[in-house]
Amino acid sequence: MIYKVEKTIGGRTLSIESGRIGRQAHGAVLISYADTAVFCAVTLADPREGIDFFPLTVDYREKTFAAGKIPGGFFKREGRPTTKEILTCRLIDRPIRPLFPKEFQMDTSVQCMVVSADQQNDSDILAMIAASAALSISEAPFLGPTGSVRIGLVDGEFVINPTWTELASSDLDLVVSGTRDAVTMVEAGANELSEEKVLEAIDFAHEVIKDVIEIQDQLVSQCGRSKLKPEPGPDHSALKAELKGKYYHLMPDALRTVGKLERKQATKELITKCLDEVAPEPEDGAELPADQPERRLVKSLLGELTDEVERGMILDGTRTDGRSHTDIRELAMEVGFLPRVHGSALFTRGETQSICTVTLGTRSDEQIIDGLGEEVKEKFMLHYNFPSYCVGETWPNRGPKRREIGHGALATRALRAVLPDKIEFPYTIRIVSDITESNGSSSMATVCGGTLALMDAGVKIRQPVAGIAMGLVVEGDRHAILSDILGSEDHNGDMDFKVAGSQQGITALQMDIKVSGVSKEVMTQALAQAKEGRIHLLRQMLKTLERPREEVSPYAPKFITIQIRPEQIGIVIGPGGKMIKAIQEETGATIDIEDTGLVNIWATSVAGARKAEEKIGALTEEVTPGRGYEGKVVSIKDFGCFVEVLPGQEGLVHVSELGSGYVAKVSDVVSIGDIIKVKCIGIDNQGRIKLSKKAAEEQEASAAK
Repeated sequence: MIYKVEKTIGGRTLSIESGRIGRQAHGAVLISYADTAVFCAVTLADPREGIDFFPLTVDYREKTFAAGKIPGGFFKREGRPTTKEILTCRLIDRPIRPLFPKEFQMDTSVQCMVVSADQQNDSDILAMIAASAALSISEAPFLGPTGSVRIGLVDGEFVINPTWTELASSDLDLVVSGTRDAVTMVEAGANELSEEKVLEAIDFAHEVIKDVIEIQDQLVSQCGRSKLKPEPGPDHSALKAELKGKYYHLMPDALRTVGKLERKQATKELITKCLDEVAPEPEDGAELPADQPERRLVKSLLGELTDEVERGMILDGTRTDGRSHTDIRELAMEVGFLPRVHGSALFTRGETQSICTVTLGTRSDEQIIDGLGEEVKEKFMLHYNFPSYCVGETWPNRGPKRREIGHGALATRALRAVLPDKIEFPYTIRIVSDITESNGSSSMATVCGGTLALMDAGVKIRQPVAGIAMGLVVEGDRHAILSDILGSEDHNGDMDFKVAGSQQGITALQMDIKVSGVSKEVMTQALAQAKEGRIHLLRQMLKTLERPREEVSPYAPKFITIQIRPEQIGIVIGPGGKMIKAIQEETGATIDIEDTGLVNIWATSVAGARKAEEKIGALTEEVTPGRGYEGKVVSIKDFGCFVEVLPGQEGLVHVSELGSGYVAKVSDVVSIGDIIKVKCIGIDNQGRIKLSKKAAEEQEASAAK
C-alpha cells in the first residue's frame, strides 16, 4: 500500500510518500518538491559486540541522471562523493545524531539518493527532511521528527526555500533544522547581516519547520512502525557515587594544569592512580577478586566524572585554563613570513595555530564544478587541512575527511562575502589553511589567518573578517556561554556555535547542539557575546596589518584588463586562433577574452603584459578621420586600390586620390604589396573607410616647410 502526504511550503507542494519504493528497508520515503525528488532508506542491524557508541552512517548521493546528464571525465559512473555531497551528508547527520537514546547502539544506515533534479530547487533540504521522515516511520527509537528549511533574503524579504536563481541575488543562505520546540542546527552564509536580522531569520525558519514536522506526523500516523525500546544498560550509579566520594575532589587540580598536553597527562595520571587503587591489574596467573569492578568500567566512570567536574567549574565561573566566560586566549600573529608565496599569515590563538597561504592564479586556474546544476567556474577556493601532528596523534593521511571539507566550507562562506569584484580583481584565489596546533576553534583560526593572508597578498577585501567559536553548558536552570572554547569545552559542552563576520555584520554561522534545543534568549546572548569577541579579534588583527598591501607579490602573475567591442573578438583571436596564439608566443602572456569583450592579459612580468596589450590595441584600434597612416596595398581595382591601414581594416584610395595630377591607370602609381602613406578623409554611414594618398603627400609637404 502506498501512503502519501502533501503540504504547501513556500508556494510549492512538498510531498512525502512511502510503500512504493524500498520496501525491504526498515523505513523508506520518496520526497518531492516541484520537480526535484530524493529517495531515502533507513536500515538497522544488530549491535556489534563490545561497542560503546552509536554507529550511525549517513550517505547522500546525487545521481547525474536526475538532471538528464552523464558524468563528465573519463569515468562515466558516479565515483567518490563530491564536496557538495559530503557537505549535504553533514547537514543530514548533525540534526538527527543527538536525537537517539544513549543506550541505542544498533548499526544504523541512512542513505539518500537524488532521483530527479529540476536545477532550480536544491535537493539538500529534501534529503534532510527525507532522513527524518524515514527514521520516524522506522523502528529506530528516533526522538524526532525534525524539520529543515532554507531561508533567503531577497530585496529585504525572507524567501522560503529560494531557488538557485533567487540565491544568486540573496543576502542570506540560511539552513535551519529543529524540533517542534527548538532550533537544533544552523548553517549560514550572509553578506554582513546584523545579529538581529539573523535571529529574525532563524525565528522565521522555525515557524516553517513546524509545518514540515506536521506533514511527517501525518505520515507516521499512517504507516509508522512500533519503535524499538533499547535495553537500559546496567546501573552503575552506586559505583560512580563511590568513586565520586573518593576522587572527585582531586580532579579540579588536575584539570587546572596549564597546557593542553600537560592537562591531558595530569588527568591521565590521576585516573591511572585511581584505577590502581580501585581495580588493580591482577598479578600473573592470579584471578580477580569477586567484588572488584571491571577496570574498563571504572576508567569509563572516572572519565565521566572528569567531564562533570569541568562542567561544574564552568558553571561556577572559572574555566580549566583560568579564563572567565568571555576571555579570549592570548593572540600572536605574523604576516609575510613565507618569502616566495603570494601571501601568508601565521595565526595563533592559545594552543590553536594555522598557517594560511594565498596563491593568486589566472582564469585558467578556476575550478570547474560539474554537478546536477549548470557547470560553473569557481574563482575562490579555500582548503583546510587537519594533520595528525596538530593534536599530537597519528593517523594515515588519505585525503581530506568530511570534517575537513565541512570546516573549509564554513571558512569559505565567511571570507567570500568580502572579496573584491572579479572585474576589479580578476585573479583566481586559493587559500590553504594548514592547522599546525589545535585546541579548539581551528576553523575560526582559519578565518582570521585567511583574512590576514589575503591582505598580505594585496587582495582588496572590503572588510577584514574574524571568527570565534562559542560554547554552552546547561545544567537545570543554570547555564554558561563561553567565548573561544577549548577542545575539551567543545567535547563536554552542550553547544558549538561558530560565528564569523566583519565589524559590519555576520558573514557565516554554524551551530550544533547536543541538548534538545536552545532558547531564543540563549542564542541572542551567544550572538552578542560572539560579536564582542569578534571585534576584539579584529582590533588585534589590524594591529598586525592595517589594510591590504598596495601591490600584489612580485611572484604573482601580473594582469592588465582592457575592453574591446564584442565584434572585435574575432579579430584578436584570428582564424583558428592563429592571431591570439602568435601574440601569446611572442609576449609570453596568457590572454583570456570574455564574451562581453573584456580582455584579461596575464604575464609573469609587467613588460610582457604591456607588450601583449599594445598588440591587441593595434588589432582593435579604430581608424580616425584626419589621421595619417602607413599601410600596405592589398588589392588593385580599376577605380582605385585598397590599403590595409590597421590589422584587418582596409580603406579605398580612389584613383582621383592617388596623386596631385591625372592618374590614367592605378597600376602606374602603386603595386600590390607596396607600403604607402595615406590619410583618412572620411568614413561613410556604412563604415567604409575613405583614404587619400594625395592628402598624405600634401600634409607631409606642408609639414616640411
